[in-house]
Amino acid sequence: MNHMKSNRVTALARTRDFGRLVHILALGALLCAAAATQLFAEEKIIKSHGFSEFGDLKYPDGFAHFDYVNPDAPRGGELSYAAQGTFDSFNPYTRQGRAGARSADHYESLLVPSYNEPAAYYGLLAESLEYPESYEWVIFNIRPEARFSDGTPVTAEDVVFSHNLLLDQGLKSYADAIRQRIPKAEALDTHRVKFYFSPDFPRRGRISQVGATSIFSKKWFEEDPENRRLDKSRLDPGIGSGPYVLDDYDINRRIVYKRNPDYWGNDVNVNVGRNNFDTIRVEYFADSIAAMEGFKAGTFTLRQENNSKSWATAYDFPAIANGSVVRAELADGNVPSASGFIMNLDRPKFQDPRVREAIQLAYNFEWTNESLQYGLFQQRSSFWEGTHLEATGLPEGRELEVLQELGDALDPAILTEEPVSAHESRAARQNDRGNLRKAMKLLDEAGWLVGDDGIRRNDKGEVLSIAFLSDQPTLDRLIQPFVANLRAMGIDASYNRVDNAQFTLRRRDRDFDMIVGGYPRSLQPSTGLYQQFGTEAASYSVFNPSGVHGPDIEPLIDNIASAEDSEELFANVRALDRVLRAKRIMVPTWYLGKHWVAYWDMYEYPENLPPYALGVEDLWWINEEKEAELKSSGALR
Repeated sequence: MNHMKSNRVTALARTRDFGRLVHILALGALLCAAAATQLFAEEKIIKSHGFSEFGDLKYPDGFAHFDYVNPDAPRGGELSYAAQGTFDSFNPYTRQGRAGARSADHYESLLVPSYNEPAAYYGLLAESLEYPESYEWVIFNIRPEARFSDGTPVTAEDVVFSHNLLLDQGLKSYADAIRQRIPKAEALDTHRVKFYFSPDFPRRGRISQVGATSIFSKKWFEEDPENRRLDKSRLDPGIGSGPYVLDDYDINRRIVYKRNPDYWGNDVNVNVGRNNFDTIRVEYFADSIAAMEGFKAGTFTLRQENNSKSWATAYDFPAIANGSVVRAELADGNVPSASGFIMNLDRPKFQDPRVREAIQLAYNFEWTNESLQYGLFQQRSSFWEGTHLEATGLPEGRELEVLQELGDALDPAILTEEPVSAHESRAARQNDRGNLRKAMKLLDEAGWLVGDDGIRRNDKGEVLSIAFLSDQPTLDRLIQPFVANLRAMGIDASYNRVDNAQFTLRRRDRDFDMIVGGYPRSLQPSTGLYQQFGTEAASYSVFNPSGVHGPDIEPLIDNIASAEDSEELFANVRALDRVLRAKRIMVPTWYLGKHWVAYWDMYEYPENLPPYALGVEDLWWINEEKEAELKSSGALR
């Protein structure tokens, strides 16, 4: 009897304990749910018509048009300009062949950049976007009226397909980076698409990155998936949603694009005052001399000049004298491209920084500029030349702190010396003897000694040889004096000019010693730096021609990509500028800081051209009366 009572008491106690446990678990669940609800409520979801990484957008929701366009610009006429070289494809994403001019332009993106705000973007295919303050994901709301050129709607499925196609068939350097950082994209419904961002990588820059992705027609690619691969060369440009479509072409001679009469986006605010030409014609020439003659004859009617000799001496023909052709210098507010003679660090001879410094010292910018470039250029030292991101003086404040955090990976001289700048040379003669003596001493110290034949060799008997690779005849007269200076130092230097197709292939495969090239820069750098200077992509990235990377670079890129305010961003970019300059991966050359443009006097453009784009193709227009006058006078055919 007592035993049975004891069992009942034990059972009752267990029941009560279980009840208390259930109560505790339920209370815990309620508390967790409340905490989760509170956390969700605390994280603000932002919905906007545009996106800016730092600060407010210049243009409010529902703005009528950008303030740098002429909203009343007339539509009609033809823009014509020249391209140099050859083309055999209209697929700009393939590594095979050479794509024709403007091949990528018939594809549109979810967002488009503003030309007078750094790192600000507004909705094109997307009418709005939503994202949390943590940047864990972003949702784009696609405009229901958006259409491809075949009339089919642009949907969330097309966006997801485009993202995945670029990962599967696009450039390896792009795909490998994006696959890890953006693990998933999904269509929520017909017009809503969501991208998820990995917590293992900085998220700054992800929204603008996916917003700038070209959007392809899933239907078009899946109709013939084998022949319409993104990594295959083809003359069929495919289906895009942009304002222009391919009209006609003659391989290696010309390409003509015409405005799509059924273009869906004519009245979208970001397009008002833009896309004003009925046709855009690109004439191909073998070299710049032939192109200049074509411009004089009116074969094409607008020329953006990039050759100082031509700008200084070639514009003396009758059409200039009688005012039929206008010659203008227009402001350029972009960061100068970090360009120069780039050394391929995959080559063992360039591993020693003393060799790289010696090569730099052999270049005489002052003589080149005065004697060959008519004194029209300025010399560049910084990767962010002339901007608030350029490293100056000794590092201090937050910039000093982030450099010190690099520890033993950093060259200690960077902390105590001003940033490496381009050396000065005497302009009076081609070879500055003082700089050549310094250069030769550095080569001696690096173990490249001069033999009885005047050629430098290392202790293995290997010749110090450097071959310049180019496909531009206009560079001949600029490279050859540099080659001569290197030869005067005992280096077996040579210059090899090849055709456009061969140059493109060898540059992609990094099959060169030195080329003229560059690293395009931005005032709001972000995750794109991984493809330019990151370790993971260094061996194959087409955006990193030198192959530079290192433990003193990667943490700075991480800091830049994860920066939450402009002060942190600026400090890390200046630190990166300082580190890159110290590596001497290129011989910095020249920059202009303005646009040289010559055009037959029938083109007009907005009075308030924006600082970050000349906008010839999408902001300018034709004055039909002026065009008629040129033709009636016989100046133009």
